[in-house]
Amino acid sequence: QVQLVESGGGLVQAGGSLRLSCAASGRTVSSYATGWFRQAPGKEREFVAAISRSGGNIYYADSVKGRFTISRDNAKNTVYLQMNSLKPEDTAVYYCAADFVGLSRTVRVGPEVYDYWGQGTQVTVSS
Repeated sequence: QVQLVESGGGLVQAGGSLRLSCAASGRTVSSYATGWFRQAPGKEREFVAAISRSGGNIYYADSVKGRFTISRDNAKNTVYLQMNSLKPEDTAVYYCAADFVGLSRTVRVGPEVYDYWGQGTQVTVSS
């Protein structure tokens, strides 16, 4: 069982930055990779970025590569998503999710494989 608590969403102008945080708790937190997903109204949930359980393996969606950075602080059991050069099309509800991987370094992009989800945090980018 893993619990995820998100923070950091808000309203920002195009070109600005936000940092999202995902704080995890639970007995087996170290056995999970973490992903970020987003969902805009009327659209499917979209993969954004993922990071392996130790932080050594990272994967980004093409739409955010070069603008967003995912990282983790294992001492704090927290994963971050630094979002720079934000665009109006980045507007969505952002979710963090935990994927059970055991001792593997794998990261996966399909939302269907993730086991636990945060509550979501709204990110709105104005033009």
